Amino acid sequence: MATSNNNMPLIIAISLVATLGGFLFGFDSGVINGTVDGLQSAFNSDSVGTGFNVASMLLGCAVGAFFAGHLADRFGRRSLLLVAAVLFIISAWGSGIASGSFEFVIYRILGGIAVGAASVMAPAYISEIAPSSMRGRLSSIQQVAIIFGLSCAFFSNYLLAEFAGGSTAEHWLGYEAWRWMFWIELAPATLFLLTLLLIPESPRYLVLSKQDEKAKQVLTRLRGAESADKMVSEISASLAEDGHQPQLKDILNKNGKVKKIVWVGIGLATFQQLVGINVVFYYGAVLWQSVGFSESDALQINVLSGLLSIAAVSLALVLIDKIGRKPLLMIGSIGMAITLALVAFAFAGASVENDQLVLSDSMGKLALVSANAYVMFFNFSWGPVMWVMLGEMFPNQIRGSGLAVAGLCQWLANFLITISFPVMLVGIGLAGAYGIYAIFAALSILFVAKAVHETKGLSLEEMRG
Repeated sequence: MATSNNNMPLIIAISLVATLGGFLFGFDSGVINGTVDGLQSAFNSDSVGTGFNVASMLLGCAVGAFFAGHLADRFGRRSLLLVAAVLFIISAWGSGIASGSFEFVIYRILGGIAVGAASVMAPAYISEIAPSSMRGRLSSIQQVAIIFGLSCAFFSNYLLAEFAGGSTAEHWLGYEAWRWMFWIELAPATLFLLTLLLIPESPRYLVLSKQDEKAKQVLTRLRGAESADKMVSEISASLAEDGHQPQLKDILNKNGKVKKIVWVGIGLATFQQLVGINVVFYYGAVLWQSVGFSESDALQINVLSGLLSIAAVSLALVLIDKIGRKPLLMIGSIGMAITLALVAFAFAGASVENDQLVLSDSMGKLALVSANAYVMFFNFSWGPVMWVMLGEMFPNQIRGSGLAVAGLCQWLANFLITISFPVMLVGIGLAGAYGIYAIFAALSILFVAKAVHETKGLSLEEMRG
């Protein structure tokens, strides 16, 4: 399809609205980082209880990701993003006002449902409105938005803690600073809801739901009248021969086995989490405090990690449609395996004084540099590429169902890694935990080499199961 007919200002504007879901995904995931001390103080929770308070959102994410794929095939991509925006608002308010662990967990699970839905629907929506020549770059903006959301959460957490004199200290209107860390999210969540009302439904969903005329109208605005009819025909031809609506069992072959492309999606989704990236995002402040940094220093390190992440994912955005998805994944896997091993080595040399790890100056520098290099490798590769590929790799007929299954596995792996970290911190220490993540990074090298196939330059109608 000639790109000269594409209405790129409109396509980019629509993509940016969708990526507000990514920003909220990042903000909602990162805001918990600075509130751990406040949660422990307010709810009198032990390490296991704190781990569940932090990880509870991820259960909602798994539910949201799984059901969003199916519901989006039934009600539309934009409709699901609107529901997610409302849930973001409810969760942000409720998490800050909660008076006990149970109430807090309920609101975090609601937020998790929103994050899970947005995590799979935003990249899918962008993939379905973007031309193939720009799809990787536009879909990668989702990861830029996630990291920007994380960075904004880290920065707002830092400022609130500084102004109040600590995350557990009282701030505006007599409420503790950690509660305001959640309430800051109300502003972008409301903006997301309002701007979603201005964008069209995905043309591929409209064809799936037999609304061809509406699909032509949207495609005419996006691609020009000359391309609209041809694209509607191509989308229709890519669907099931018997014309049935997409359903979960479409992920199975005629012999009843799960299609290979779905297993690849599951592998991409789970390996992205098994390398331990969200330990850095959710427990970064706790991690650095555990090796002797102050709360203020730890929150500043989080801000630095966020800025480095934005730089890395911006480089990926430039390269993903030029060199492809698979090379970026391979570079990332190799880089993460090396840097995680170095972090584990640095922590292995720590001594224990007054129940706290103490690193020598050289090992402290090695841990800090390697950990930030690891975050950069992740955000150059698996961070954006996994979401890009999940949004584009499945054929039209099974995109919703494939995303549902892969998204469910992604968030369950995220939950497993997150809730296990406080326990591993006590049991095998930071060196052991990072050693395990390094092993998974090494295994991901083999997975990319053997199972992943390039999708650069292919239209969504050319994707095969």
